[in-house]
Amino acid sequence: MDLHHLTGIGQGAAIRRGDVTAVELAEHYLQRTMERNPSVGAFIEITRELALEQARAADEAVRSARADDHLPPLLGVVVPIKDLNQVKGVRCRFGSAVVDVVSPVDDAVVAMLRAAGAVFTGKTSAPEFGLPAYTEPDVGPWARSPWDLTRSAGGSSGGAAAAVAAGMAPVAQGSDGGGSIRIPASACGLVGLKTSRGLVPSGPLPEGLGRLAVDGPLARTVADAAALLDAMTGRGGADAHLRALDGEPGPLLIGRYCQPVIADVAVHPECLAAYEGMSALLEALGHRLVDIDVPFPLSAVPHFERVWAAGAASIPIDLAHEDRLRPLTRWLRERGRAMSFEEVMVEVDRMAETGRAMVASTAHLDAILTPTLATLPTPLGHLRDDADPAADFEAQKAFTPFTSPYNISGQPAVSLPVHWTDEGLPVGVQLVGRPMGDAALLRLAAQVERAQPWAHRYPEVW
Repeated sequence: MDLHHLTGIGQGAAIRRGDVTAVELAEHYLQRTMERNPSVGAFIEITRELALEQARAADEAVRSARADDHLPPLLGVVVPIKDLNQVKGVRCRFGSAVVDVVSPVDDAVVAMLRAAGAVFTGKTSAPEFGLPAYTEPDVGPWARSPWDLTRSAGGSSGGAAAAVAAGMAPVAQGSDGGGSIRIPASACGLVGLKTSRGLVPSGPLPEGLGRLAVDGPLARTVADAAALLDAMTGRGGADAHLRALDGEPGPLLIGRYCQPVIADVAVHPECLAAYEGMSALLEALGHRLVDIDVPFPLSAVPHFERVWAAGAASIPIDLAHEDRLRPLTRWLRERGRAMSFEEVMVEVDRMAETGRAMVASTAHLDAILTPTLATLPTPLGHLRDDADPAADFEAQKAFTPFTSPYNISGQPAVSLPVHWTDEGLPVGVQLVGRPMGDAALLRLAAQVERAQPWAHRYPEVW
């Protein structure tokens, strides 16, 4: 079996057994990346020397380990880093034409992954400052779904998802401020977990307004996602989330809804088919499903939008270069700057109140089921509208009306690839857990995966 057919956990086990070295694995993925990246657009930067240095260190750790030493499950395994996150000594552009720096430090999540023995083969493509739900930056490649190279991989972790789905990495680090892990997970046929607020360490850059964005894993299997989450949280030695997958979750009460917050948005029939199919599967697994009202009120949408705009306005950019920003970014920043500091703080408070109310209204439920997206993966350039940024933003809202509410509430949410169209396009569904209930949510996801596995599917570019 080729190395890239192994799971990330399987690759780590092979390295610990001595069946393959971390250097051999890194070389394997670097070669695949060089071959596939021009058509898939996953990476903006390839860090060959860094990857080989880390791989050699992983091999030395294996050679020097004692028999009773517990080595991290992903020691020596390739984990690309999103270009919104800093890797010390590596170029970082945040998807923007106005930023081009060599990072002086590791972001906290990157430091955790480095300590867990991950191998960084490169930086994955991201849109400007992670603001859009598609990955079509003015610098670097546009990320495409490996299942149909004419379609977008989604955003903003589109490059990360494309890398995993095309077999250029077994897992990848992503981040999610309004759906940016779950959207590309659905578009690329992956497991994508938006983690609970505060679970994965952040910094050294300050958290954004409203603490919407979190780091999380993208993977082909739930177990790989759990192992990567353990590495991100510094629990790689304890394997806390990976061990949580053992056993069945027991009968759960799961609320479900498929009505978008925005009433005039139509949900694609294939997205509804995925939702209904998942409902039937969960019931067959012994869970009780109940229909619920949308827990996120339409009146809260403007609060999220204003905080999102204020967050864009707060990004420190030399005003002399602002004309080089994308039209959408400039439009959001203008909206944000139109508010006073007091008005912004009011919007943050109102959004937080909405999040608390969401959690309280669904506290009796063990999980929530929704579609991940309202449509199939979109054609490249379909959402982007440089001539009319307001229309661009509205198109994004219609594309992903189910994801951002759970950035507001801070709850964990995972997209699972449980449905495929006749044309071979993946369609995800979203499961939401209780705050800090990531382990329980992953346990439920693992049960679904055992009942209806998906990792045997590969795109043609694989």
